[in-house]
Amino acid sequence: MDVITHCLPNFSVCQLKLTRHTQKDSKMAAAHSFVLCFLTLSALCHGVTYKPTWESIDSRPLPSWYDEGKLGIFIHWGVFSVPSFTSEWFWYRWKGVPPNAKVVEFMKKNYPPDFTYADFAADFTAEFYDPDEWAEIFEASGAKYVVFVSKHHEGFTNWPSKYSFNWNSMDVGPHRDIVGELADAVRKNNKLRFGLYHSLFEWFNPLYLQDHANNFTTQDYVVRKTMAELYEIVNKYKPEVIWSDGDGHAPDTYWNATHFLAWLYNDSPVRDTVVTNDRWGNGISCHHGGFFTCRDRYNPGTKQNHKFENAMTLDKRSWGFRREAALGDYLTMDEFVQTLIVTVSCGGNLLVNVGPTKYGTIVPIFEERLRDMGQWLQVNGEGIYASQPWSYQNDTLNSDVWYTMKDSGASKDVYAFVLKWPTDGTLTLGAPTPGSTTVVTLLGYTGSFDYSATGARGMTIKVPTIGFDSMPCQWAWTFKLTSIAN
Repeated sequence: MDVITHCLPNFSVCQLKLTRHTQKDSKMAAAHSFVLCFLTLSALCHGVTYKPTWESIDSRPLPSWYDEGKLGIFIHWGVFSVPSFTSEWFWYRWKGVPPNAKVVEFMKKNYPPDFTYADFAADFTAEFYDPDEWAEIFEASGAKYVVFVSKHHEGFTNWPSKYSFNWNSMDVGPHRDIVGELADAVRKNNKLRFGLYHSLFEWFNPLYLQDHANNFTTQDYVVRKTMAELYEIVNKYKPEVIWSDGDGHAPDTYWNATHFLAWLYNDSPVRDTVVTNDRWGNGISCHHGGFFTCRDRYNPGTKQNHKFENAMTLDKRSWGFRREAALGDYLTMDEFVQTLIVTVSCGGNLLVNVGPTKYGTIVPIFEERLRDMGQWLQVNGEGIYASQPWSYQNDTLNSDVWYTMKDSGASKDVYAFVLKWPTDGTLTLGAPTPGSTTVVTLLGYTGSFDYSATGARGMTIKVPTIGFDSMPCQWAWTFKLTSIAN
């Protein structure tokens, strides 16, 4: 339960106690009772004060909304969407060390010799950017939160930052507050939570490069640029996810990471509901933070002891939009659904990325994948949202079956996600043990199925022939095992 929802009912209790004491006792007793109640309520609402140490930061409970949501949308959009070639790392691949031969040749063939990366910004037009349309697509996908790239490693801010003069979406390119417009659109119906990605370092920022040359003993870039931006976007847009990235191999002490996080958890406008990841300095990832990302496309395949997020892309090769992408570069729906199932089964959330065009459109193949996922979740979401990892993630006999569970205390319901439909009329499972009151159903299909126990553990489910027009979904089917014994 989030802190704010926990506090409000208690205020009425304080008022009730005051009324009773006023009626029965002296004014002094009434005042004493109210003060005690108010102090208790204040402590309950505010909670602990987090110190700027990892031990203290890591002790903060993860807000429940995040774990229950399971699916989020990642959006990589910026000046890199103009060349839209190879990836969002285009600038570095062009001017970094060593340069990428394909990118160098691309620029040589298509642009004049004096063309700079900054010249691309004027063509970041976003004329078809409709944040309401984006929000509708994201909601239709079944996602529960959105994480938008406010600034990538190129340093261009998608909001009118005071700390990024003439290299932001208001001064050049769209001449719009892209972040603010999307935040408003996402929050209109309260079905999606809004979050922001922010890159700590910038490839070619002179302040950062000087700090780097000084072996990070100076912090001019941190103080004057990147941390100032972080405080700015939190106060202005109130994101409920802060997704940090790009530590540039600098330590967390250089970034003042724990000081920022302590402020975020203690005093920021989102202190009660915000969640953060683990990319706050060299060696911090997969060790400290609200949820772990460890590496891109992190999908361990086994149950994790700490909440994690699998940040991945529908385009297997890039986070930003690519004009040269082929059909085979995109995840199929079978792959997409399987990735979600395996991630959630092991205790993680899935953050699936799309890359819009420079015009502000989400291309049809991305939209189709997201809407198809939403249709699948309408049938199978019961086994995804607010679920927990079970004792087994992958079945002991059938590798194409993965599990989640919900435990109400009175009963334990296990959800068996079957990636390949059983064609011989039986589904044999090695992990679950049926109890005397176990019922087997298929989500989205009426009626229950017969089954039999197979020894001390395991069960065989009789699956009747189901016509194609009666199948509840096209990809991965969910058998619900009610009141399972183990």
